[in-house]
Amino acid sequence: MKLIEEISLNAWPSHKIELYDGWLIRFSHNYTHRTNSVQQVGASSIPVEEKVAYCEAMYANYHTPAIFKISPLLDPAFDRMLEERGYEIQHTTEVMTMDLKKLNAYEPLSVEYEYYGRNSGLPSSIYYPDETIVQLRDRITEEWINSLFRLNGTSNPTLRRIVPSMFKAIPKETIVASVEIDGRTVAVGLGILDRGHVGLYAIYVDASCRRKGLGRCICSSILSEAKKKGAEHAYLQVVKGNVHAKHLYTTLGYEDFYTYWFRAKNVTGTQNEIS
Repeated sequence: MKLIEEISLNAWPSHKIELYDGWLIRFSHNYTHRTNSVQQVGASSIPVEEKVAYCEAMYANYHTPAIFKISPLLDPAFDRMLEERGYEIQHTTEVMTMDLKKLNAYEPLSVEYEYYGRNSGLPSSIYYPDETIVQLRDRITEEWINSLFRLNGTSNPTLRRIVPSMFKAIPKETIVASVEIDGRTVAVGLGILDRGHVGLYAIYVDASCRRKGLGRCICSSILSEAKKKGAEHAYLQVVKGNVHAKHLYTTLGYEDFYTYWFRAKNVTGTQNEIS
């Protein structure tokens, strides 16, 4: 569990990070809870009430809610303390893992290798039934990020300015996937490799193309290629209640591991929303 927490931090950088007595204070203009919250990563010496007050002041200065990530690694008393301070539970998230020996990937019809000055060994295109073609790249491009923004509805100008730098700050090897129909990207996904693990991130399918197996093709492509690169385990994080995504991941071979959630409180005097 500690390893998954650590490598997921590597996989999803924030716009700004402050290390404060064993706590990471992460800020990203409300892009996601994960990149805009406090996470405990080390030993502490300052009294917890003092630290919480400090974090609240920092987020008030940023004009965002104060958010703390709560995982099973923390003392339950900390969660109770936040509840008593008026913090509400938001975005309960289920972490799923898989031994890649058990991967039940969707088998492609064929693959195409078209090298263009890269040495990643990834195929450029993977062909599946129903004329689905998954395109793979070894790096995140502006075009892919813009497609992601369109698919997940990110329109805020500040986020469109800073989030690309967050993706480009990922320090680990990536497998970047997309599906196009008539020249328009309708599905994307991202695999991030770290210490024998591959994490699935940013899996989005256009609303007009859902229930057609595109998500399964994207995930199968990323996981299969990660396995070829030596990954032995896979992990992902899915918001509790996302029944369709959970079904897809279970079908691929993922199993439930643990659950975490966020405690949030408005400390600015104005209402803010987290995507």
